[in-house]
Amino acid sequence: MIRSILSVGGWTLVSRVTGFARDVVMAAILGAGPLADAFVVAFRLPNHFRAIFGEGAFNTAFVPSYAGLSEAAEAGAARRFADRIFTLMLLTQIVFLALALPAMPWVVKALAPGFSEDPERFALAVSLTRITFPYLLFMTLVTLFSGLLNAHRRFAVAAGAPVLLNLSMLAALGLAGLFPNAAYAAAWGVSVSGVLQFALVWWDCRRAGIAPTLAAPSLRDPAMRRFFKVLGPAVIGSAGFQIASFADTILASFLPTGAVSALYYADRLYQLPFGVIAIAAGTVLLPEMSRRIAGGDAAGAHAAQNRAAGFSLALSAPFTVAFLILPDLIMAALFQRGAFGAEDAARAASVLAAYGLALPAVVLLRSALPSFYARQDTMTPLIASLTAIAINVALKIVLTGPYGVTGLALATAIGQWVNLGLLVALAWRRGWMAPSRGLGITLVGVTLACAVLAGVARFGLPVVEGVVPALPHLREVVVLGVLGAAGAVVYAGLLLATLRVFGLRLRRR
Repeated sequence: MIRSILSVGGWTLVSRVTGFARDVVMAAILGAGPLADAFVVAFRLPNHFRAIFGEGAFNTAFVPSYAGLSEAAEAGAARRFADRIFTLMLLTQIVFLALALPAMPWVVKALAPGFSEDPERFALAVSLTRITFPYLLFMTLVTLFSGLLNAHRRFAVAAGAPVLLNLSMLAALGLAGLFPNAAYAAAWGVSVSGVLQFALVWWDCRRAGIAPTLAAPSLRDPAMRRFFKVLGPAVIGSAGFQIASFADTILASFLPTGAVSALYYADRLYQLPFGVIAIAAGTVLLPEMSRRIAGGDAAGAHAAQNRAAGFSLALSAPFTVAFLILPDLIMAALFQRGAFGAEDAARAASVLAAYGLALPAVVLLRSALPSFYARQDTMTPLIASLTAIAINVALKIVLTGPYGVTGLALATAIGQWVNLGLLVALAWRRGWMAPSRGLGITLVGVTLACAVLAGVARFGLPVVEGVVPALPHLREVVVLGVLGAAGAVVYAGLLLATLRVFGLRLRRR
């Protein structure tokens, strides 16, 4: 299983690295002003709906159902189920797109009401969102095809598909002179990437002989009824998380220009370890636990969960330390160039530090949720999510006043920890989670290594800055690189030494 996580994580890393290159180019060209704010809204809107109806809710309902049919050797039933779900999703998304495009001014006004005070920025956001919104249709289908591939343990292509988004946007930004402005170029890059990603996963499904075809949906199909029974709470749960994201955009639209962009750029760095590590672990863990539980092997499912949780925590913890101790250096080194100035970097750095507090929780959430989803229980995560979201949104309103855009990220961090605490407590009480000695030892080792790593970052920064000579443009990059390399050696060495002292070694299966 760890090998599969590494495969997914490797491709996701390629996606995040190319995504980082895309964001660096975008920051240099668009900066953090009106163009960037309008594009961020246009980019986020289809992604919010994708997260609600696509990857979040859909995978939790579809993958266990399909895996259960496949595990029971009902290949024909599994194929019919996939065909019917594909047809239903395609029709639903076409109708939704037809309704949304003419209503886009009202949709944008609901998502970013503060833009109404700036007619030019509002009009641009509406135009860009009409260009990006078809991306939702293709990405919803990509989610279905990726779920099929994952259920058949084919992870690489589905994990690598998002690379096409970054390459498409980079190509479009390179041709920005052919568009009214660079924001239009980026928006068209988003839409084109949806077509490319769909073509890629369809090709891999066809090659594996599992590509779904059109078939009339039937609610008389027991698998369809079970799917919708699970999907309903999952959609509401996914919507709950997206409500918090909507609240971020809504409140940030009332803040000074650049607040929406600050959230975006900080979130992109925060999503790097989350996407590479947590999503990779969750992608592999859900079908693994679903198969084991369907086969009556609960102990094996819990062992897989413990390995995934420990592995994810060990890899993501150094990012938490870096985001908390070195946010200003990170933002200056990675984004401060071109139209993205020092004030923009400082604003985004404070948001990044707040997101750093949330990172351990969101990483562990991806390993905790399969305790419920693998048993087709989406109601419990729904209740936990809505409770956390209520706290999150209330805190956003309270904290935005004194802390501005940073308050939005702080509220997100608190909400994520509340969600994780509720899920762990409920799973433990039901016997659906069984933390092992190995997971406890990993937690101790990670804590000790992070404490030393924080000291290296805090006290090593002035030392490295004193040694690295003044450079025209790359001094911050060199300083960050030296500190990062030293910190990686210290952290890995201490963690491995701690695990060895307790007789624990990493497993790659």
